[in-house]
Amino acid sequence: MSFLSKLKERLFKTSSKIKEGVDSLLTDGTTDENLASHSEISPENPEEILEKVSNDNSKKIRIENKKETLFSKLKKNVEKPKRRLVDDSMLENLEDLLISADLGVATAVKISASFSESYFGKRLSAAEIKLALAKEIKRMLDPVAKPIAIMKQGLQVILVVGVNGSGKTTTIGKLAKQFKTAGKKVKIVAGDTFRAAAVQQLEVWGERVGVSVIKASEGSDPAALSFDAISVAEKEETDILIIDTAGRLQNKTDLMQELAKIVRVIKKAKPEAPHSTLLVLDASIGQNAINQVEIFQKTADISGLIMTKLDGTAKGGILVALADKFQLPIHAIGIGESIEDLQPFDPEEFTIAVTGAEKL
Repeated sequence: MSFLSKLKERLFKTSSKIKEGVDSLLTDGTTDENLASHSEISPENPEEILEKVSNDNSKKIRIENKKETLFSKLKKNVEKPKRRLVDDSMLENLEDLLISADLGVATAVKISASFSESYFGKRLSAAEIKLALAKEIKRMLDPVAKPIAIMKQGLQVILVVGVNGSGKTTTIGKLAKQFKTAGKKVKIVAGDTFRAAAVQQLEVWGERVGVSVIKASEGSDPAALSFDAISVAEKEETDILIIDTAGRLQNKTDLMQELAKIVRVIKKAKPEAPHSTLLVLDASIGQNAINQVEIFQKTADISGLIMTKLDGTAKGGILVALADKFQLPIHAIGIGESIEDLQPFDPEEFTIAVTGAEKL
């Protein structure tokens, strides 16, 4: 199954919310069905029309022609999709729909305003509305869809941060596999020195993907471990060093200060490092992701985002809100546990999956 197919299948809660929401827009307001009474031809039974006319052959021919025209138009009306007038009421409903899909108020208003500018006063089918929304969303996502930049030579240090349970450790294992497949010599630093389980999980991933894991005794200073790991990696001509950090809530000041210390010590070991600081976000937290980005950005100078757990959540739209607000690169998205379920972020694939549009 292709990644797009998996994405469409596993983002069903978000795409269903928008798809069903757009369909419901056509059950209210002025649609083509509401205009049936204004049709040129009355929907009388043509057989009754025939009974009311004389036996004059010429009149019969005219009535038969009228009968044929009536049936043709009725058939054509049945075949045509229902359409909705884009008016103030429809736009208000559209905003509410986008907010419920977790795009956030500011982003929903921006998309609705652009949609209004292009389509106000026009009559659109559900498919046309989805396509118009998809184009607006893709326009926001295109500038931030950037892969992680890989240095051609020298040691590249990648620091990975995030809150507890965001999928950080699993993401590191998948990235290590991808970098190794690309021909890079990779090492992982088990920087969560306070949780033995976190170290063990990274060791399992290291064995699985064939990369070594640098660790220290439980309770060791993670900043000192990072410093030493950079020295080891340079001696062993490592291409990419991925440093894990303890999961920390963004509102815990002491833990955020510890993260700031890790960054300072990394810079002492290698002034230009970390070359990338990746924030791993759990899609299911919805709008809380905005607060996480703001705090982590101040503390660790985030260079890019990876969003995990997009499968099975109705809050996938948060990715659009993040792109609109921060313009930070979105490097990859995750939709499952297997290595193949973390892929570079493709705005077209994501937009099709999240809006239920057929294609762009």
